Amino acid sequence: MLNYILKRLAYMIPTLFGMSIISFAIIQLPPGDYLTSLMSTLADGGAPIDAATVERLRSQYGLDQPVWVQYGKWMWGILTRGDFGFSFEWNQPVAEVIWSRMGSTLAISFAALLLVWAVSLPIGIYSAVRRNSIGDHVFTFFGFIGLAVPNFILALTLMYVSFRFFGQSVGGLFSPEYVDAPWSWAKLWDLILHLWIPILVIGMSGTAAMIRILRANLTDELSKPYVVTARAKGLPEYKVILKYPVRIALNPFVSAIGWVLPDLISGVTITAIVLNLPTAGPLLLRALVAQDMYLAGSFILLLSVLTLVGMLISDILLALLDPRIRYN
Repeated sequence: MLNYILKRLAYMIPTLFGMSIISFAIIQLPPGDYLTSLMSTLADGGAPIDAATVERLRSQYGLDQPVWVQYGKWMWGILTRGDFGFSFEWNQPVAEVIWSRMGSTLAISFAALLLVWAVSLPIGIYSAVRRNSIGDHVFTFFGFIGLAVPNFILALTLMYVSFRFFGQSVGGLFSPEYVDAPWSWAKLWDLILHLWIPILVIGMSGTAAMIRILRANLTDELSKPYVVTARAKGLPEYKVILKYPVRIALNPFVSAIGWVLPDLISGVTITAIVLNLPTAGPLLLRALVAQDMYLAGSFILLLSVLTLVGMLISDILLALLDPRIRYN
């Protein structure tokens, strides 16, 4: 097992290096740079543009240097000082801008992830064991609705219901009177009242997909000879189902960790914009539109690292769950 983990860690080093190059190349693909975008915005607004000031800023930010020099300085700052660069638009270090959004992002995403697992696991097992029953058809119906309805439509619907029937302020994580207020029990309760909509919206599609995947995998396992043999030997039904078939059918849940971690940052961007949530998704979108290269590049690099870490955790858990994997 230790050799398996070390081999996986060794694979991550060249992969991470390649991802850093690709990340920087992606943010260089659009024509122009942040100052070009800023000049266009000022020109559209009729504001005067001083060419000398623009050139001075381009030299100050290092945008007049070759791409490989900019990449080298960026990576050197990350590896030696943990410095991800400077955000042109926010006029702050990139690390401060990113971490200011990470608390709310992680809280909402992990809560949605727990909702997905807590709901989809028992329903998936029930649907597979009780195939074609009334309960299975009901859960299948709602599962297809969860897959078919876009998250932003569900978000708008819940916002209307919340405002129309419960008189609750919609959008954001706090009511207007608590946005700048110090933390108190009342503010915490107000946060809880606002959290259920984003958690339900974000978790809905993932729950529906997991139910369908677990149902299909467990249905396939329940028809295999080892399950028939276990029943023939008189093993209790709950042991027959939970000890072996469910263990194998859980592989999709564990495999999902690889893409769940980057989804914590970039996922549900449209839903976050609709609900006016202060998460990282809208910040990444704004950085890409404004060509804030170091902020956008750091986000893409962070997503790459989280993908690799998620795949490593997923591989280790899969190897523990199914020992055949580590020998292949």
